[in-house]
Amino acid sequence: MTCNVGDTERMVRILVGLLIIGIGFALSSWWGVIGVVLAFTGVSAWCPAYLPFNISTK
Repeated sequence: MTCNVGDTERMVRILVGLLIIGIGFALSSWWGVIGVVLAFTGVSAWCPAYLPFNISTK
């Protein structure tokens, strides 16, 4: 896995992911799963959705 997510985007993904996880818990809904995916891609600096389009913000 090659890093394809830049530093600024990583921070935004982690913060938005944590916010969505919190909303998911507060509303007892599945929105938290989307937050987990965002937070994971931010922490790992790798986004699988970028691969087919050969995108890199690094």
